[in-house]
Amino acid sequence: MSILTDDMKRVVERQQLGFVATVCADGTPNLSPKGTTMVWGDDALVFADIRSPGTVRNLLVNPAVEINVVDPMVRKGYRFKGRARILVSGPTFDALAAAYRARGVESDFEHMVIVHVERALPIVSPAYDTGATEAQVRRAWEGRI
Repeated sequence: MSILTDDMKRVVERQQLGFVATVCADGTPNLSPKGTTMVWGDDALVFADIRSPGTVRNLLVNPAVEINVVDPMVRKGYRFKGRARILVSGPTFDALAAAYRARGVESDFEHMVIVHVERALPIVSPAYDTGATEAQVRRAWEGRI
């Protein structure tokens, strides 16, 4: 059974910006935005290490990770918890690099990080607690910028 629903995939593919939380060696949290977040199959997300030495260092020690992807205009998204696997070369690394290049991401990729999602939960703003629709939340948010 697939963990990632069609809507989860849609949000990730549309937003591409994921906020990746890892744990530092001293036990403190590390949060880092990754503009290369994409879906990889039915149970995994991936991001490219372009300038992520702290994130990769943390994941090498503790592969536990959470990625949050939110559509800021409707203030909804998902949190994905799982375990990371870091790739430095090989066929999957090459396939991921090709997928990024096809999206226009040109970089000397140091690592590819595949996150095998074990749990996915929705993120919904309290703005919806009053019964507001997505269109209403979007209009309110657009009025701020």
